[in-house]
Amino acid sequence: MTIKVRKFVVTVEETEKEIGKAVTPPTRRAAALAVIENPFAGTYQEDLEVLMQAGEDLGRILGEKAVAALGVAPSAIESYGKAAIVGEAGELEHAAAILHPRMGKPLRQAVEKGAALVPSSKKMGGLGTVIDVPLGHKDAAYVRSHFDAMEVRVPDAPRRGEIVVAIAVTDSGRPLPRVGGLTTDEVKGEDGLR
Repeated sequence: MTIKVRKFVVTVEETEKEIGKAVTPPTRRAAALAVIENPFAGTYQEDLEVLMQAGEDLGRILGEKAVAALGVAPSAIESYGKAAIVGEAGELEHAAAILHPRMGKPLRQAVEKGAALVPSSKKMGGLGTVIDVPLGHKDAAYVRSHFDAMEVRVPDAPRRGEIVVAIAVTDSGRPLPRVGGLTTDEVKGEDGLR
């Protein structure tokens, strides 16, 4: 990878009980984050190719780390999302260059398929900034039980010239979903919607 990585952080959440009711099986989600150097911090750069390439590399690396953290086969992943926090010497377009042009393809490979768009969010912030990684079903956007988000942060990042990049995946939807809509057993996964 052409971008310098300062650290990786991987976290797993497992919900076994919600409002006093058992969640069976438990809902699980994982996030893998990279704290990277922003090569364009403090300067305007027309060509963001280096960050686009970093997005492609991180889509694979973080996707594989997140799936491995859940300890399931890639095909067992049900939803995904991505996010980035740019340090104050950067700009939102730096996050967009990482998240949008090329990150999706290797992430889809890491989770096997992924017909639906990968939900994303981006923001600027300093040390310990929190971001919600939006989540949606990987093959069908209309699966309401999987509309969710995972809150992530790195206490010592991003520094002024850094970017925090995050990918989150789940092996299920929200705990105890009951708002209707398309169910996972009805997913066709052909158009990214149903």
